[in-house]
Amino acid sequence: MAAMTKTAASPLPFMKMHGLGNDFVVIDARAAGAAAALTPEQVQRIADRHRGVGFDQLAVIDVGRAAPISLSFWNSDGSRSSTCGNATRCIAGWEMDRTGADTLGIETDGRVLATRRADDGFVAVNMGQPEVHWEKIPLRDKMDTLSLPIGGNPTATSMGNPHCSFFVDDVDAVDLEALGEEHEHHPLFPERTNVQVVQVLSRTHLRMRVWERGVGITLASGSSSCAVAVAAARRGLTERSVTVSLDGGDLGINWAEDGVWMSGRTAHVFDGVFTPDFLAGA
Repeated sequence: MAAMTKTAASPLPFMKMHGLGNDFVVIDARAAGAAAALTPEQVQRIADRHRGVGFDQLAVIDVGRAAPISLSFWNSDGSRSSTCGNATRCIAGWEMDRTGADTLGIETDGRVLATRRADDGFVAVNMGQPEVHWEKIPLRDKMDTLSLPIGGNPTATSMGNPHCSFFVDDVDAVDLEALGEEHEHHPLFPERTNVQVVQVLSRTHLRMRVWERGVGITLASGSSSCAVAVAAARRGLTERSVTVSLDGGDLGINWAEDGVWMSGRTAHVFDGVFTPDFLAGA
């Protein structure tokens, strides 16, 4: 975990951001002070939407080794997450506004992701090439990732984190909570998985709802949007450039030669400070 700028006995500044309702608490650890690390218990406390602030993911900004900044992520249940596309876009937009840059490299989980300003004030991130081999996702056993031996024949994809995508006739008719709870912990996925239900509206338009591992149902998910776009293209259902419509809004996804680009709106909502008593659990 990146070093914090404040100890648990000191106030801790934070930002609240969201990408299409996929919301984040963001802590900038670069303004150094005494080193401290958030515990899973503190993360869960912050994630409580009644007694804390609430978030889908918590992101920590630090100085990168291979890029100007690095990001690390927590899920709302206190577990770690390797990547978060929408949070990456939100932080990229904020950092580019702060520095006046139009492009920015961001280090996440040992990878450097390219970000840039896009049209209409959107922020775009290249999430890299997808992994579709069973060992890379990872799956427990060797198998065809295009059609898993699970009811509904979902497709497995990794965008730095695992995804299980079900193609259905009507996403709104699916009990996503039941499906997500059942398949997040499916024995085929040793590291758990994100779960999506996807409806093909046209060759260039998908409708998706998502269950994120360690979080539950969310209004949007960037890595899930990339995963379903890749899965749909692999199945021959769509082109490689599509609009993905989520409960929180639309993302543009383009599976290009240099990786999967994702573009959409971002929002920096407010700044705040966690009190020492709150961080200490008082």
